[in-house]
Amino acid sequence: MKAGFVNIFGKPNAGKSTLLNALMGEKMAIVSHKVQTTRHRIKAILTSPEYQIIFSDTPGIIDPKYKLHEKMMQAVKGSLEDADVALLMVDAGEPVQESHEIFQKLRLKAPVIVVLNKIDSVKDKATIEQAKLFFEAQTYCKEVILISALRKDNIDALLQRILVYLPEGHPFYEGDDLSDMPVKFFVSELIREKIFQLYHEELPYHTTVLVQEFKEKTTLIKIRAEIIVQRDTQKGIILGENGSMIKQLGTTARKDIEAFLDSKVFLELFVKVRPKWRDSDMFLKEYGY
Repeated sequence: MKAGFVNIFGKPNAGKSTLLNALMGEKMAIVSHKVQTTRHRIKAILTSPEYQIIFSDTPGIIDPKYKLHEKMMQAVKGSLEDADVALLMVDAGEPVQESHEIFQKLRLKAPVIVVLNKIDSVKDKATIEQAKLFFEAQTYCKEVILISALRKDNIDALLQRILVYLPEGHPFYEGDDLSDMPVKFFVSELIREKIFQLYHEELPYHTTVLVQEFKEKTTLIKIRAEIIVQRDTQKGIILGENGSMIKQLGTTARKDIEAFLDSKVFLELFVKVRPKWRDSDMFLKEYGY
């Protein structure tokens, strides 16, 4: 059979997480219209009798501004080193040069498929063709595939091309697990996704979520989670007037968590202030970065 690591790289908001979810047929990575939503390297295991592909969604490639950013870019570096196939994602509606410069710096040794995403949102088809021809001419590119990850257009064709370059080998993971990350990680990510959806401006970038309790009872799962912010004013915004916002956050997050766990959930949310947690090695370690 074929087995290997297929790692996804690209600028923030190129659609990497949406692609991972489309390839897996499951919601493995949170998605937001805001950039830099993904902070961890998320491995997703796709197994069939013929192959096992370990996909990795990576944080968008940026210049680090604080220690959390540095941790995110370390996740990208780790993905560069073990990739058997690399997917380089490009928003088909954006100029190619910035993505091209990023891809050149990656210096990947693995076979590279450039994935032009969001083709459904580009009205001028000549723009897509020009981008395709541009990347096909680059030495790091084996081929270019056009997709819409959101609409799942051409996802099966992309999977077939990945298998062409994937090496033969034994499975890395036994059983039917979909990821090597614990369930508590995905619960915290689903809560964090709702923070990106419900709160504006920079607030979501100043927050993280830590699941402190996860107890499976006979009729439901009890979850207690802490939302970490940097300032008291941010805590007030998360809570909202008379707790209205955190109530809305808890309701919307609970629905997604119940769907993910296929179980009734009792969700408690608390807000804690940790000044400058994004620049603290101790806090970053505690919060799983």
